[in-house]
Amino acid sequence: MAPRAGTDDVSDKERLKSALWYAIGKMVDHEALISGHNATPQFIGALTEMVWTHIENTSLDLENFAKHAGRSMVNTDDVLLLARRNEGLDALLRSFVDHIRAEHGSGGGSKRKS
Repeated sequence: MAPRAGTDDVSDKERLKSALWYAIGKMVDHEALISGHNATPQFIGALTEMVWTHIENTSLDLENFAKHAGRSMVNTDDVLLLARRNEGLDALLRSFVDHIRAEHGSGGGSKRKS
């Protein structure tokens, strides 16, 4: 059976958001137990909304980077471009990508001009 346009998108989005809420709630509860603090459901909800908004913005940026490069799919270059302003994250991601490319050969990488 083919999915209905619109309704399944909404339910998928709600399921993803619920899963995010659950995962964040688990992490917050774990940290609260360790630190001896308490976190209200309102805090977890607000944190979930903030993370969700950041995910939406990040996905739009990645899509736009790919589109600007004339591609329809996001690749590692787009992710590295997004991380360029966070030096620690950029270094970690570049190290990871270099390691993966060395393991699997350099076939998946982009060709940069020197």
